[in-house]
Parts: sequence; C-alpha cells; structure tokens
Amino acid sequence: MHESGMIRGLVERIEEVVRNRGGGRVSKVKVSIGVLANISASHFQEHYDIETVGTVAEGAKLELEESVDFTHPQAGYILLKSIEVEEKS
Repeated sequence: MHESGMIRGLVERIEEVVRNRGGGRVSKVKVSIGVLANISASHFQEHYDIETVGTVAEGAKLELEESVDFTHPQAGYILLKSIEVEEKS
C-alpha cells in the first residue's frame, strides 16, 4: 500500500525533527493533505495511528487540513505543517 509508505516517511521526518530539537514526545502534528494526494482524512488517520505506534508521535493529536485547490503546486502531496513537542522531563 502506498499510503503506508507515505505516512511512514512522514513519521520518519517527524522523528528526525524531534531528534534535531533534542528529543521529547510529540503532542500535536499538523498535516495538510493535497486534493490530489489520493487519501481521505479518515484513511490517513487510520494509517497514521498504525505507523506511529512505538514512535515519539504515538498518541499525539493529529490535526488535518484537506486542501481543495487543484491548482496548488503541491496538490498531490502530504505536507507536514507543524509539530508540537513536549519538553523532556
């Protein structure tokens, strides 16, 4: 399934960002799904929940934006918009 691969790549990027920030747990992830990305928000959520198990993003709130702009240059992409990380205690 290409969805799993796409989301696995996104989770790897999240982990990289957290590592570069010095670690911690992710509390919130904001993602934009392009209109041509061929995945619905609910389907994305299902795959995201599976792919984040055992990662710094497990249990983080996922905030999804679904674009409807067919002319946007990134209409076929899933874009990581922001990550909120809890400070390590």
